Amino acid sequence: MAQGKLRKVFPGGNTCEGFYSFYDYIIEPDATRIFIVKGGPGVGKSTFMRKIGEAMLARGYNVEYHCCSSDNDSLDAVVIPAIKVALIDGTAPHIVDPKNPGAVDEIIHLGDFWDEAQMRAHKDEILKANARVDRLYRIAYSALREAKVIRDEWESYVSECMHESQVNRAVAGLLQAIFGGVAPRYDRPARMRHLFATAITPDGIITGHVESLLQDVQQIYTLAGEPGSGVPQVLGRIADLAHEKGLYAEVYHCPFNPRNIDLVILPEIKVAAMNIQPPHSYDPSSLPDLTAMKLNLSSFIDRDKLAVYSHELSSAAYRYQACLDRAVAYIRQAKLTHDYIEKFYVPAMNFEAINAKRQEILQRILNYAAEFPGVLEEAS
Repeated sequence: MAQGKLRKVFPGGNTCEGFYSFYDYIIEPDATRIFIVKGGPGVGKSTFMRKIGEAMLARGYNVEYHCCSSDNDSLDAVVIPAIKVALIDGTAPHIVDPKNPGAVDEIIHLGDFWDEAQMRAHKDEILKANARVDRLYRIAYSALREAKVIRDEWESYVSECMHESQVNRAVAGLLQAIFGGVAPRYDRPARMRHLFATAITPDGIITGHVESLLQDVQQIYTLAGEPGSGVPQVLGRIADLAHEKGLYAEVYHCPFNPRNIDLVILPEIKVAAMNIQPPHSYDPSSLPDLTAMKLNLSSFIDRDKLAVYSHELSSAAYRYQACLDRAVAYIRQAKLTHDYIEKFYVPAMNFEAINAKRQEILQRILNYAAEFPGVLEEAS
């Protein structure tokens, strides 16, 4: 049996607006089953979900790994789309509770498998460390808010110097290229799914998951342009037009400013449009079957006019990067402190019992899969 396809996304992010959640888009509320996994740090939530994901991949099912922006080696969720099943980490900062308990959602509490006496012996250390993690994230988010103010200044210089009519002409041509031959689909509600493809993590900005999202795309439109040239706005117009035409759209937001869009995928027509301006370092040529077309909005900047702001631009770029680096440093410190907390939980866990619980849940998921005959053939 062929291995299923794996996609990687982020359902939440560390942004200039604090922790920003798209958890409501992990899976539809009318799913077959949503398992909400709860428990403290180090109790094995991520491993529990990952091993089930690996087992379903080995059986040929396509699987989504929803990665954690605060620990890129951990998972916030695992989704098996074809059978509409998800396992979701329900602990802070992404607190998830059942919306349709029993009918769809249920809680798996890994705290049932720990030694309470061992946990209480380290109560003071855990409380102090958790308070420290909270403080570190508040400092990081303060730095990202400061970076947003600087970024707005930076963008204002560029946007003032754009040849607007030339941009409009180029964008009109781009929209025609994407949607010119697409018939509207008004026989159903239009759907959008919002997530992050990239994230600000303890290791900096992670962009390496994008390739997993483009596996079935045949045509990609890449957009570049300096801050303020309008790349997120163009991607927003693509998403809006897809919605108007009734297409299903996957909309992936900027890890720094979640109000902006970095990537739009239209699976039904196998088309994507994405921001490739640094730090988005993805090179579409790495997928040989992908046809790429590029639009660089920086070519519509009045360079003579912008030259007046050369000092302000270099200052803004330097200050913005300094704030971003400071935020990442504090997110990294929060991760290290979180790792310290895990040391109190791991020895208190009965992992044999957790493994048995995982096998039980996997068997239940396979039973649900049996209710969807033919989905493996459709996926291949």
